[in-house]
Amino acid sequence: MIGPVPARVTGTDKLRLLELIDAAMDAGWSQTRACSVLELDRRRAWHWQTRLAAGEALDDRPSGGNPVHGLLDWEEAEVLAIFEEWADVDRSHRKLAHRGSYEQRVWVSPSTVDRVLVRHGLVLQGSERPPRSQKTPWPDWCEWRPNQLWCWDGSQFERCENVKYAYAIIDLVSRKWIATLLTSNPDTVAVKVLFTNALDAEAMLTDELRFRLELLAEGEQVPEHDGTPVLLAVSDNGTEMRSDGTRTFMAALSVAQHFGRPSTPTDQAWIESFWGHLKFEFPHLMTITDPAVLTAELDRIRVIYNGVRLHEAIGYVTPNDEHEGRGDKIRAARADGMRIADEQRRAIRRAQRNQP
Repeated sequence: MIGPVPARVTGTDKLRLLELIDAAMDAGWSQTRACSVLELDRRRAWHWQTRLAAGEALDDRPSGGNPVHGLLDWEEAEVLAIFEEWADVDRSHRKLAHRGSYEQRVWVSPSTVDRVLVRHGLVLQGSERPPRSQKTPWPDWCEWRPNQLWCWDGSQFERCENVKYAYAIIDLVSRKWIATLLTSNPDTVAVKVLFTNALDAEAMLTDELRFRLELLAEGEQVPEHDGTPVLLAVSDNGTEMRSDGTRTFMAALSVAQHFGRPSTPTDQAWIESFWGHLKFEFPHLMTITDPAVLTAELDRIRVIYNGVRLHEAIGYVTPNDEHEGRGDKIRAARADGMRIADEQRRAIRRAQRNQP
């Protein structure tokens, strides 16, 4: 035994320590000195000596004792009975605990059920965790610049008559709100109108793409596009996103599609955040019932969002600034202004301190 005597030691160790103390006292030591050398509390030694003189065992009693809130025998039997009946259905000690109260048979906590099952060597089958999915990387041709990565999705406006769904496209790099479309049917037709308007608004709908769209509208075969796609459209796995009509239309426009993982909205966090901020900052949108009014209001807010509102994710500049290449200059000017202002303040303070 090295160092201080542990809090719990066996009866044999206690008896040996007492023998060492007695031998030291026979040699002229005091009990306090002997306990100090052994690194043993003198009161513990005295307590052991008292128990030994009374003929009691020196071994410690098992921990735990019999708490007043301990589980009763019939309750433990009921937990085991519920396990036998419902283990294949519930597969969880938490569900088994709630199953007991649901059937008004026993009221115990999940941890109690777990301890009872462990004590009796019972194991729940449980459910296998699904494998961790891997996020699909961006294509190699994709560059981090405006009009190269677009994210799109829809949101609902339940109070708007006949038009309860709205699509929006934002640019991932600049966070610019590119286009919006209200529709009563979230289908491939709405997707076609949305992307045609967005490409036209960004001056990306070239004569070649218009010709390809005309061929598609006439039902003729559209030749495959040679070279790098125009942009990458990021979305979830909605029916209108995955449909054959949307895939054919996107191929005609030379727009590549990128789908997030199922049940993983964070893969489209940009558009999810956009809709959340829009409805939080402009709550009156959810109260509009007239589609014409909602369209006009979304157009008005889009001007504010792109040209006035400072966006945190792009360094507190407007999406228009970032989209049109002014963002770096504005951020650098702020850094220079902060430095110059700090130097001016320091110069003024030093001059004030040097005044008589």
